[in-house]
Order: sequence, then structure tokens, then C-alpha cells
Amino acid sequence: MSTFRYARFGAALLASAPLAAHAAAEPPPTPAELQQLRDELRALKSDYEARLHALEERLEHAESSRQAVAEAAPAPAVATASAPSGAAFNPKISLILDGGYADYSRSHREPDVAGFLLGDETDPRPSGLSLGETELAVEANVDQSFHAWTTLSVAPEGGIGVEEAYINTLDLPDGFSVKFGRFFSDIGYQNHQHAHAWEFVDAPLVYRAMLGTQLGDDGVQLRWLAPTDTFFEVGTELLRGASFPAGGDGRNGIKAITGFAHLGGDAGLDGSWRLGLSHLRADANRRPTGDEDEPALTFDGKSDLTILDGVYKWAPNGNATVRNAVLQGEYFFRHEHGELVADPDGSADLSRYRGDQQGFYVQGVYQFMPRWRVGLRYDRLFADNDVANAVPDSALDRLADDGHDPQRWSLMTDFSNSEFSRFRLQLSRDVSRPNHIEDDQVFLQYILSLGPHPAHQF
Repeated sequence: MSTFRYARFGAALLASAPLAAHAAAEPPPTPAELQQLRDELRALKSDYEARLHALEERLEHAESSRQAVAEAAPAPAVATASAPSGAAFNPKISLILDGGYADYSRSHREPDVAGFLLGDETDPRPSGLSLGETELAVEANVDQSFHAWTTLSVAPEGGIGVEEAYINTLDLPDGFSVKFGRFFSDIGYQNHQHAHAWEFVDAPLVYRAMLGTQLGDDGVQLRWLAPTDTFFEVGTELLRGASFPAGGDGRNGIKAITGFAHLGGDAGLDGSWRLGLSHLRADANRRPTGDEDEPALTFDGKSDLTILDGVYKWAPNGNATVRNAVLQGEYFFRHEHGELVADPDGSADLSRYRGDQQGFYVQGVYQFMPRWRVGLRYDRLFADNDVANAVPDSALDRLADDGHDPQRWSLMTDFSNSEFSRFRLQLSRDVSRPNHIEDDQVFLQYILSLGPHPAHQF
């Protein structure tokens, strides 16, 4: 019994004291009268107990209600002084380190792909130990309407290039968004991914042959996301056209334009998928082939590329930490027509050129236990080129020799010590060069990430 309850009961006893004194002057009560007094006292005590209990319950309920209202109420606004501009600017900064070892059974002094004109950034990794590109990424919300992203690439020789530097809108209505600046195009599936996110050491042959490894350019992108349960988006990009397969002189205006559509969704509890269709129309004006400073050929004309891509991802109950698998593939079809110039700085040879080229890759990567994965990729290219003036033993002649269909097999395994570090071994049998030259390749690669890095797209 609480102190409060004892006090109330004591007061009741004091109130009954005069009655007890008066009773003492009277004759002693009979046993029946004593029992009646005990019953009355018991009833009085019980009544006070009930009333005290009811009051305590009401008090407890009142205190609980007051606390609930206080917790639900919004916190009062607190006036704060304006933060200094340096404190308000707090971007995420990450650094990607890439390097390793490469061994080839054949020399790569002339890294040709039979039947294809290559861009200037398609050379394979250097032989032996080498440092790959170091990537520095900075991103943050500018304000409630814009998000900014910048990626700087530091070449092993020390040169610094701007890989991406773009602005995204955040609050356009009806599912629309705009990106402008320099960015990797959203055509295909792998093109928008940075190299450290690739499943293999190098890009597929079709990317190397038809997009110069990866299409990135200055421009603006408009995208619309449909308000449906099934993922569906469409978009277009207007580009400067400074990158392969456009490129060359006279970049005034819009020299490349793309369009893309993506459709995707879930496949039960374990899987998800996405399909894509893309097209690129590029205008080339003296586009160099091979070394930009000493091109073997230049091309003037139009290049049209269509890409069909698909990816399926599997993980038991959607939990990819222990086991998961990714199956992806892309099919490219390109048509080019225009004029080729061989040895443009010497005795130039001119030729009309039409090329119908196709290619695909398909790959699968399986994580069979935590941190360990294996992967297999197959690449294949086909070329049907018409070169009107195929000068013997020249670059024009090699382009016209389309009797060989380049192909390559690649097997890899990698170990991720954490989400910030990965070590990879890759073995490839490359038969993509003219004259059916076979090249056995061995790669060792490390990829280390320092600092916060946003999750990669699906």
C-alpha cells in the first residue's frame, strides 16, 4: 500500500475515534456486535481501497496521454544562424584505383580488328605490370532542383581528363528528367557503366569495334519514366559528336543523336530483368582511325548503329549476399557509308565505302559463395564491307578483307574482400585480328575504392 493510501486510511481511523470513546463508556459489546463492527471496518477499508485504486488509474492514464501528445507534436522551430558556405557544401568524394598485369602471346603493335575501323582509345592494356586509370568522382545535390556529378580520370602517364561532368534535374513533373554536360550515353546496357563496374577486365569486342570502347560525349539528355508498375522509360540525347563513331573536324551544331527505350520488371521473388532498344545516328567528318595524331585512315560519312540488349539477375529470395547470377547480352547492327582517305598526310588514296557490320556478346557471372565469382563471356563480330578502291597491302585492303569473323572467349574469376576491393584473374583466347591470328591473354587486375561511392544502376 502506498504512503498516500496509508494516510487516507489513517484519516478514516481518526474520524472514527470519538465513536470508539463513546463505546468504551457503554457496557461491553456482545460477540454479535463485535462481528458487526469488524464487518463495517472491513467494508470501509475495502471502499477506500477501491476509490484509491480508481484515482491512481486515472492519474496514470492522464500522464500517459500527455506524453503521447508531446511525442506526436512537431518539434518547435529553432532559429539558427546561416551556415557558412563551406559547411553547406559537403559532396561525396571517392577514388577508384585500378591496375594489374597483362600477358599476350602476340604483339599488339597494330591492334586491328578484322573488318572494322577502330577509334583512338581501343588499345589493349599494356603488357606486364601497369597502372590503369585512376578515377576521382565528386557528387552532391546542388540544391532542391539539381544534382551534379563529376568524374576525373588520371592516366598512368599523368594526364588528367574529364570523363564525366554533368547536371541532373531533380524536380521536373510527370516523370521527366534532364541531364546536361558530359556523360556516358545510355544506349545499350554496358555503355553507361564505368570501367570499374564491368564484369570483365576489358570491354566486349562489339564495344571496342563499334563504339571506340565506350561512347561518352558533350550534350543534353531528355528522359521520361512512365508511371506504371512495370519499369518503362524512353529517352533521347543530342550530342556534340566529338567521340567515335562520330568525331573529326567541324563539330558545330548537333553531330550525333540517340534514342533509347528500356522495359523491365521482377520475375517472381528471385529474379529481375530488363530489355533495351537503342539507336545512334552519327556524322563523321575526317574521323581518324587508330592513332588520332597519325591516323591510317579518315572517314567522312554517316554511321547508324542499332543495339538490342537484355539482362537477367537472379538471387534466392532477392538476397544476393551469398549466391547470385547475372546473365547479359547485347546485339549490335551498324551501317556506315561515305568516303575513306588512306594516308591523309601523304599520297592520299580515296575510296567510296559502305559497311554492314554486326556483332554480339553474351556473358554469365555466378557468385557461388560469399565474395567469390566466376564468369564466362563469348564475343563475335561479322563484317560485310564494300571498298571501291582497295589498294593492295593498305589499310583500305585490310578493311575490304572481310572473310574473317573475329571472335573471343574469356573466362574470369574474382574475389571481393569487401564491397570496396576486388581482385580478378581473366584468361582469354582472342581471334579478332586479321589473318586468323590467335592470341592467348592473361590478365590480373585489382580494383580498390576509397570513399563513398553511389550504387551502380541496374
